[in-house]
Amino acid sequence: MAFQNNLAIIAVLSIILGAMAQPSATSNDEVDPSAFLKTFEQWMAQFGRTYDDIAEKQSRLAIFVKNLLFVNDFDNQGNKTYKLNINLFSDMTNEEFLGLYTGFQAPNDTLSSSSLLRQRNTKSFRYQDLSEADVPARVDWREQGAVTPVKEQGQCSKRTTVLVWAFSTVATIEGITKIKSDKLISLSEQQLVDCNRDQINRGCRGGDMEDAFKYIEENGGITTEENYQYKGTDETCDTTKTNEYAAKITGYEMVPPNSENDLLKAVAMQPVSVGIDANGEEFRAYASGVFSGNCGTNLNHAVTIVGYGTTEEGTDYWLVKNSWGETWGEKGYVRILRNAGPPEGLCGIAMYASYPTASAMAPSPSVL
Repeated sequence: MAFQNNLAIIAVLSIILGAMAQPSATSNDEVDPSAFLKTFEQWMAQFGRTYDDIAEKQSRLAIFVKNLLFVNDFDNQGNKTYKLNINLFSDMTNEEFLGLYTGFQAPNDTLSSSSLLRQRNTKSFRYQDLSEADVPARVDWREQGAVTPVKEQGQCSKRTTVLVWAFSTVATIEGITKIKSDKLISLSEQQLVDCNRDQINRGCRGGDMEDAFKYIEENGGITTEENYQYKGTDETCDTTKTNEYAAKITGYEMVPPNSENDLLKAVAMQPVSVGIDANGEEFRAYASGVFSGNCGTNLNHAVTIVGYGTTEEGTDYWLVKNSWGETWGEKGYVRILRNAGPPEGLCGIAMYASYPTASAMAPSPSVL
């Protein structure tokens, strides 16, 4: 039966490859559909992917082949600052990917209201007066022990967005806690998902880091990952755990928008949460190098900047921690082009940045 199914898949794949053939691609006569099937099944084994029936496998194979051809064509072009590869998203369309692995929701008027942008520019920004001498040429907060291992957010369900806002928020608090108390503690995203519920933050349906910072400040702190473990689903808030604080913040501040120079000052002092536009096949298939590809300013994903630097070739970059697991990108990280030209930065990275503030007081020892 499996042999017959494979023959059926190869027949369908032959038709698909013929329909997808492009002048620049290898001719149909030189394409072996069975080789694509073998690559696909190796990929399935690598990422533990299974399908309900042969029809779904055929459908996913067609998407996989399209994505694989796109990656191969891109990498064969050369003269790029980054490379692509197949990864855990390679059997998804871009629309499916965006629906399942993004989910950041900035306040609607944050990015469009000029008056609000001016207001944000005048808000407290403690690093405004840092001089060039105060800002190192290179920063990597991993080297200071202020970054926990890359986490994998997974999917809330097959239909809803995910919890990127919670991961970005937690990563910055883990960073400032280490800086202020010299203790690196993995904190609970699930507490935010379950307990920070309002009109802005709605668990699996998306959220915003600014609102999450407010919740943590008002709650008195946040507990550990170990104490309130991540499940990746909407659960009822477990109030028996939410007051077992492992880290506390005194508030948060916004980086003045559309200024990579101000963003640089903030990242020089601590990890910073940012919204970015993660739309596009290139970002989804990013594997290594400094990403300088096509992306807009529709902020739909939340990540954490944990450093910056310049390559040996002279390319400036932001060092960004993602929450898609270590198999994506550079072991879970992406370097995004810095000083790209537009004031909002590449992929809108300088449009919506924030960070928590904290005192020098160590976290509560009760859960350490």
